[in-house]
Amino acid sequence: MNHPAVLKRLRKTLPSGCLITEGAALKPYETDALTAIREIPWAVALPETEEQVREVLAICREHEVPVVPRGAGTGLSGGARPVRDGLVLGLSKLNRILEVDLENCVARVQPGVRNLAVSEAAAPHGLYYAPDPSSQLACSIGGNVAENSGGVHCLKYGLTVNNVVGLRVLTMDGQTLNLGGKGFDYPGYDLMALMCGSEGLLGVVTEITVRLLPNPPGKLVLLAAFRSLAEAGQAVTDIIRQGIVPAGLEMMDELAIQATEDFAQAGYPRDAAAILLCELDGAEVELDALEAAVEPVLEGNGAYDIQRARDPERQARLWSGRKAAFPAMGRLSPDYYCMDGTIPRRALADVLTGISDLSREYGLAVANVFHAGDGNLHPLILFDANREGELERAERLGGRILELCVAAGGTVTGEHGVGVEKLDQMCAQFGPEELAQFERVKDAFDPARLLNPGKGIPRPARCVELGGMHVHEGKLPFAGLERL
Repeated sequence: MNHPAVLKRLRKTLPSGCLITEGAALKPYETDALTAIREIPWAVALPETEEQVREVLAICREHEVPVVPRGAGTGLSGGARPVRDGLVLGLSKLNRILEVDLENCVARVQPGVRNLAVSEAAAPHGLYYAPDPSSQLACSIGGNVAENSGGVHCLKYGLTVNNVVGLRVLTMDGQTLNLGGKGFDYPGYDLMALMCGSEGLLGVVTEITVRLLPNPPGKLVLLAAFRSLAEAGQAVTDIIRQGIVPAGLEMMDELAIQATEDFAQAGYPRDAAAILLCELDGAEVELDALEAAVEPVLEGNGAYDIQRARDPERQARLWSGRKAAFPAMGRLSPDYYCMDGTIPRRALADVLTGISDLSREYGLAVANVFHAGDGNLHPLILFDANREGELERAERLGGRILELCVAAGGTVTGEHGVGVEKLDQMCAQFGPEELAQFERVKDAFDPARLLNPGKGIPRPARCVELGGMHVHEGKLPFAGLERL
């Protein structure tokens, strides 16, 4: 693309140094954390104010330039992959915490504010922001809204959509939408929920109001080791069946345990086939009752080693291993491909068996780390991109794993989004009617199709090429799933 008039107007709109158009300076924006998919953008705009965002969108609309919104670049589905003839709209400079409202227990922030920074600002007041993705040191709240991110505590406290009470959104056609606010409910359609997880397809978020929660008076972290994944999976189901909702309930398999323990020295038992990390919170008397209820469930399902941590330092150590699981994979393989699918809890054992079968079929190791309480799986496919064909084989294996999740009654994403990574698997999950409805929603907000083109919604022709909605129609890839 060669639009001198567009560049001239953008330079006039943006402060010095906030428009990138040359060579090496564009390189950092060629991909997000899904590094297998890269594209050098035509230009990158880094506005510092909402008004500058508005002007950039207006210029791009007038000249029909595609716009790809971008947060911190930690996304794992290619949602911020540039378009060759388009503009990357980076929101990292909109990074101010505008207000911490103690009376309403909310914070108003700009989209470039880091996730962890919200809790750090609220901490002196005994408050915190609940969603805590593994990338919370770096990921931005705006990106969290785009992908509807979760974290280890989403089982009890919810995803981003459950913790955002207000949004300010600029649409591609120049409208400003003020959705929600500081109240508990508002009339009309829940457009705020629609925006959470919309992956930059519908509008550009310029302000977010998030709910702040009081720090729980006490916490207890239990680590339980099991001889089999099936036992650990059944323990998860039995805990929830008793009406107990832990703050966090995470599972790791043997391969993930070994890599993590080498990396973080968190004190995980190396001989375990699986471990569960169960965090309980509440008043001390409540913790005693919860511990008395949970431990027999763990033991009844074969837990042979149970560690207990009430001390904050010990708790942080146990959680440090889970938080470090992804970078720890570097000890096992030069590259890994992090998947994201969600299944009903009852299907854990069968789906993990299916993943193991697929791992053998494709000749690639898979380490499993996941939010067991809400069934959100993160299989980590280990490969070496320097070996011919391994990246492509890893991508095919990842697609089969997602189709397995759909066949079990689950979904192709729990918190990472569709982006470009899961477009084919969307054909497996949704039929033509649902996909057509998604298109109509897109048209209502962005009729010119300039916002984040090619993401989130597959082309109908692509689904036809793939043979239609094969999993959606009930053709299950593993016989063991028919009984679910």
